[in-house]
Amino acid sequence: MNPTVLLIEDNPQNRYLATYLLERRGYRVVTAENGPLGIELAASLAPDMILLDIQLPAMDGYSVAQALRRLAPLRTTPIVAVTSYAMAGDREKALASGCDGYIEKPIDPISFVDQIAAHARAHAANGDPA
Repeated sequence: MNPTVLLIEDNPQNRYLATYLLERRGYRVVTAENGPLGIELAASLAPDMILLDIQLPAMDGYSVAQALRRLAPLRTTPIVAVTSYAMAGDREKALASGCDGYIEKPIDPISFVDQIAAHARAHAANGDPA
């Protein structure tokens, strides 16, 4: 069975590119345009991984990550921040909010899926099912 990735991203071009790259490598991708919808979908789908933009309308990605971690079935689901926030301390803030990994935008189309797979492997190596 192909792993399911929930992509929470408000920018249509970013959603398209990430979805295209992941689907070409066999992932099933479900998308959400905002945090509240992403939380709702995550709760009902129980995805294998969540890719989370930090700069979202209505509810920022930090708050989304915290809300996802409060849901028992999602406490060990890998969450990777995929964000243009790249200033000193942004990675640490994403990790402190509940993200397991961090990828800076703009994403590199050549290495993006490999980065996602590496996060999944690292998560599994730490004893967390991915």
